[in-house]
Parts: sequence; C-alpha cells; structure tokens
Amino acid sequence: MTQGARANKSGNILEGNVEAILNGHNYFQVGNHVSREFILSANLLPKRYAKQVYIGAGIYQTSLKVDFFVVGVSTSASGLIIECKWQESGGSVDEKFPYLNLNIKEFYPAPTIVVIGGEGMREGAINWRKSQVASNRNLLAVYSLDRFIAWANKYC
Repeated sequence: MTQGARANKSGNILEGNVEAILNGHNYFQVGNHVSREFILSANLLPKRYAKQVYIGAGIYQTSLKVDFFVVGVSTSASGLIIECKWQESGGSVDEKFPYLNLNIKEFYPAPTIVVIGGEGMREGAINWRKSQVASNRNLLAVYSLDRFIAWANKYC
C-alpha cells in the first residue's frame, strides 16, 4: 500500500469514528456528496448529518466540501460543520491549516469543529490551530477524538 493510500485509509478511520459518535447520539445520515441546501431542507429528521457536503466556493474560487454537516445540535441553529484532520507521520496536513482556517473564517456557513488525530502533526501547528479559535468567529474548537467525544456527550 502506498503512503498516500495509508494516509487516506487512516483519515477515513477518523471520520468513521466521528460518524459513530453522531450515530450514537441518534443522528441519521441523509446523504453523501449533497449540497448544504439539501441537508437543511431534509427536515423530517430533526437530528441529521451528511458527509462531503458542498458549501460553495472557497478562497481559491474552487468548490468546498466539508467532511460533515450536522443539523440538530442544540448549540447551533444554523448547523455545525465537522472537519477531520489526521496525520500519522510527518507530512503536509499541518501545512494546510492556514488554508482551512481562512476558508472557515470567510466562507463556512456554520460554526465548525476540527477533530485532529495522529502523531505526525508538528506541535507548533496544533498549538497554532487551537489559537485560531479566539480570532475566527466560525471556529468553535479544535479537539482530539477523545475531547470531541466529551463535547458530543454534552451537546449532542
């Protein structure tokens, strides 16, 4: 298996854990690769989510898709976006944090939580990512998987 394939698989495992947490709190998946408008209008299920949701154009005027768009969270009437970032060994995920931060700040239509995992991110990058919560109105938090579980147990 190539390094890229391993990285993709590991990222999918983190997303699978987030999805299991949502399911455990009685959220139902209503789609994959759908638009934000679709998830917001699928109101037969009060607690719902979709994966790989198109939210519009980003800073490069290219399509933006978010890992999860969740509706029904008590703390956010406009929905909640969850982004998952995994880095097992040294690589480029932490170098992509400024791009993600600017898109969240300028173009994300709902509050966002970033769930990070793996041991390959530079400590400085994690600290920088967490420090952005104070200056980014759309960035609610940056959590490890265990802290995200604690948050979900309280608010989902």
